Amino acid sequence: MKFEGTKDYVATEDLMVAVNASVALERPLLIKGEPGTGKTMLAIEVAKAMGAPLIEWHIKSTTKAQQGLYEYDAVSRLRDSQLGDDRVHDIGNYIVRGKLWEAFESGKRPVLLIDEIDKADIEFPNDLLLELDRMEFFVYETKKTIKAEHRPIIIITSNNEKELPDAFLRRCFFHYIRFPERDVMETIVEVHYPGLKRNLVAEALNVFFEIRDVPGLKKKPSTSELIDWLKLLMAEDIDADTLRTRDMKKLIPPLHGALLKNEQDVHLFERLAFMAKREK
Repeated sequence: MKFEGTKDYVATEDLMVAVNASVALERPLLIKGEPGTGKTMLAIEVAKAMGAPLIEWHIKSTTKAQQGLYEYDAVSRLRDSQLGDDRVHDIGNYIVRGKLWEAFESGKRPVLLIDEIDKADIEFPNDLLLELDRMEFFVYETKKTIKAEHRPIIIITSNNEKELPDAFLRRCFFHYIRFPERDVMETIVEVHYPGLKRNLVAEALNVFFEIRDVPGLKKKPSTSELIDWLKLLMAEDIDADTLRTRDMKKLIPPLHGALLKNEQDVHLFERLAFMAKREK
């Protein structure tokens, strides 16, 4: 089965090619792109499209690669031994299975999402090289090797917060999700809000792309933020004419908190409005 997008996810041709190439090569798909461009959602929709179980491993700055395999709970075993619990004689009772273990033992080929891998320590990707290559790992406490019943479809996301090791990159199929062009964005909006007035969508997109084009913006608004903004515009019954207003006193768009996410960018627009008023 090939991935061709879903009714809830608009996938470009090059993204579909990347997903299907990764599946055919049986290599992890490394997805990069601006925050809010649908990297995490891709794994969810690939699983949905292929009827596969989804296993999600969300990475934090404190996450270690070993946690994806398993962890040995020595503290619980010590406590049980002090209490005279019979469970203490089987060390397997104190092995906590990680997300990779869960994926390897899935009865059906799963989709494994390793989300925001760049948040972890720089050695994190290298510590998974052998396991991702061989699709197996050894549990030292029980002296057992865990092998994948079905090779998982692995989707790894990164926000480019730090460089990933070359050895890791060599084992992945890479795809960068480019920010959607206007026509693709219109399709995405239609998926989320079918039948939304065209003139409102057109003006909202005008404002949205104008904001993204402002030089010096610290954080450009993303696709997900546009969707949130449109929801607020509808909730507040703000029409296309309001958005079309070019009054420099209203340079910052209504409900801009959905689009501008830090005070630096808000101050930038305030300065632009002030300069525009002085030039009159």
